Amino acid sequence: MAGTALTGTVLVWSLLLLSAAAALGLSILLGGLAWVFARAPRLAALPEPDEQAQPPEGSLTVVVPAYNEAANIGPCLSSLLASAAPCSHWRVLLVDDGSSDDTVTIGRQASAQALNEADASAERFAVLDAGPRPAGERWVGKTWPCTRVMEEVDSDWVLFVDADVRLQPTALRRALGQAVAEQADLLSLAPRLSCGCLAEWMVQPIMVSLLGLGFPIEAANDPASAVAFAAGPFMLFRRSAYEAIGGHRALAGEVVEDLALARRIKDTGHRLRYLLGLDAAELRMYANFPALWEGWTKNWLLGLGGNVPAALGAAAVVPLMFSGPWLLAPAAAIAALALPAERMLLLAALALTVLCIGLQLALRLWMRWQFALPLRHWWLMGAGGLVVAGIGPTSVWRTLTGRGWTWKGRPLG
Repeated sequence: MAGTALTGTVLVWSLLLLSAAAALGLSILLGGLAWVFARAPRLAALPEPDEQAQPPEGSLTVVVPAYNEAANIGPCLSSLLASAAPCSHWRVLLVDDGSSDDTVTIGRQASAQALNEADASAERFAVLDAGPRPAGERWVGKTWPCTRVMEEVDSDWVLFVDADVRLQPTALRRALGQAVAEQADLLSLAPRLSCGCLAEWMVQPIMVSLLGLGFPIEAANDPASAVAFAAGPFMLFRRSAYEAIGGHRALAGEVVEDLALARRIKDTGHRLRYLLGLDAAELRMYANFPALWEGWTKNWLLGLGGNVPAALGAAAVVPLMFSGPWLLAPAAAIAALALPAERMLLLAALALTVLCIGLQLALRLWMRWQFALPLRHWWLMGAGGLVVAGIGPTSVWRTLTGRGWTWKGRPLG
């Protein structure tokens, strides 16, 4: 009898403490996000008259490295080529990294339609074949196509844009104008994430909240701080600064090359600007669950600086906050019926789990306000927490061993 009572007491306090921990974690997350985004620098809007003004003097090359991006390249190029002219001389280069699908064909079709509708010069767009990677050298991700294209770039500025990005018409002009005005050597935009498949609805809102809280946006913009950060989907370089730090060639083997480039910019005394560009750029990262799993297991450990305890710890905290309340609520309700002597404590635990679910809804309401992310499937974050619990240790295993560590099927190890 004493053993049963002790087991019941342990169960009650476990439910209460876990519920309280989840509520505290979600409260800190939501409050932290509100604080960070209230202080974060943003891409400046164009003054109304300037939207129709003649573009300023200067030159820009927009580079889109692509490998098997048939599903994305059309909308990406259409949005780029429909942009308001950011400067007097600008063009878009699609760099094909050995695609086996119709990336190049679709890219040419999309550009032809966009240029015809805009009545623009055919010199505005070109396709470059990156060619095979150098034998005996380790080149990962997009470092090779980005290096190869720079042999053809002589503009004042170069912008690297991922194929899964969509830009608003004034995004290029706004970004270039702010980079010039603030004397930036690298200006990077945090885009607005969008979701399509169920896997994204489960995981991406969680990742958005973690990234929003964890990225040191204030410190990254502080020249006195050694902290550096940039978002790979949109990186605008002053070409002279890019060349001075060695560009992608100096980082051929870096899996998370955007962070490495940002660090080099700051370490060499150049000026970094990392801004929220939520109303200028949109990013749809993954089309299905396998792509999402591959992508996040590639980045999770490296995104946490290669810190294994931090990667595993974060992967444990996330399911506690997001999956825990959905599992603890029925457990507390059942236990309250079975253990009348502990009912008040169990009802307190149940109340905390309901509060946690309310905080998750509040988090998605905040995301709808900040990112225009619909409330659709908001409850799927409960399942998403379990997915993240698997992503963390899998990322550690793959990164440390190289087994199954791939990006778009290409090995990274």
